[in-house]
Amino acid sequence: MSKLTGSRKATQFTESVIREMTRLNQLYGGVNLSQGFPDFPAPAEIKDAACAAIQADVNQYAVTWGARPLREAVAREFTRRYSVPVVADEQVTVCCGSTEAMMSTMMAIIDPGDEVVIFEPFYENYGPDAILSGATPRYVTLHEPDPSTSLGAGWTFDPDELAAAFNDKTKAIIINTPNNPTGKIFSRDELETIAALCRKWDAIAISDEIYEHIIYEGEHIPIATIEGMADRTITLNGLSKTYSVTGWRVGWTISPPSLTGAIRKVHDFLTVGAAAPLQEAGAIALGLPDDYYAKLAANYRQRRDVLLDVLERHHFTVYKPAGAYYIMTDISAFGFPDDVEFARYLVKEIGVAAVPGSSFYKSPTAGRTKLRFCFCKKDETLAEADRRMERLVPAGVQIH
Repeated sequence: MSKLTGSRKATQFTESVIREMTRLNQLYGGVNLSQGFPDFPAPAEIKDAACAAIQADVNQYAVTWGARPLREAVAREFTRRYSVPVVADEQVTVCCGSTEAMMSTMMAIIDPGDEVVIFEPFYENYGPDAILSGATPRYVTLHEPDPSTSLGAGWTFDPDELAAAFNDKTKAIIINTPNNPTGKIFSRDELETIAALCRKWDAIAISDEIYEHIIYEGEHIPIATIEGMADRTITLNGLSKTYSVTGWRVGWTISPPSLTGAIRKVHDFLTVGAAAPLQEAGAIALGLPDDYYAKLAANYRQRRDVLLDVLERHHFTVYKPAGAYYIMTDISAFGFPDDVEFARYLVKEIGVAAVPGSSFYKSPTAGRTKLRFCFCKKDETLAEADRRMERLVPAGVQIH
């Protein structure tokens, strides 16, 4: 048998469906409501800071695990907001985006044969990350709410199902709050349930909190603030979503000191370090006043409500998100056999790109009636999507 083949690991997952939909959107000239990047400007203060750093010749390697100003800003802000002391030199590792932060974390703590618990629907990277690190993923379903209720935050897990996923092989559980793709915010009671299982089975919580400031209802509670969890939680975050700079690829981990060394070693050999001038700008970003974050959430709430109205008028069943900037929908009204076929029809024939729901589930059939739309877009972009979707017609309706 030829050795000119990919690895067995690489056969266990597909390419990113989200990024594939962006490519299809570009091919057909669509409105991109698939990939979660803003099409409006980043704050002037941080763009100016990046330019100033470049002009000041901050253009060589920073310290591998992150420039001191950014690490200290990360530690300062987490401590200030959540009253959990963080020591920059011992706990913060700056990575090339939260995506690399997740991969470095997984590879740093996982041995072959370990298991990782993942809630589904999940951000599509989590499953491949587990496989690449040698772990066996164990999936626990977030059960969809009744869309007639006020908030899609009702995506809930069965505590018994979660408990059944833990065992002696469980090394970690991945939490994403606010959640992509559902917009769910994990409640304190839910986090307490997760924390109790982590303590019982000596497991680590990996908490992806990239949308922490994009909140519409409720509050963001880091699981590191739950009793007994500061020493067994690795928190991931980054600049991308909060400051509208998804292309900068600057993220970080906050880890117990006992795990920081392993994460830094893996990070070093994966990417060496994040872009030095952008790290300087990141330190400025984290120093923006609190009203910046209030305005950020208010502006996204307005965009959320606009897209909810657009989708409902065009016959989608919507699940109202409590956080992040995505809307999960049910597409049953359109009569297509599955989400992939409908998503391809939507971008090719209607000119609007969304993400097939099956990409967020282990079993594609679980997401076959769903699409995810993002609303981190200008008003004009959402209005153009509205105009194009006027041509959408539910199954069984005749056009006269």
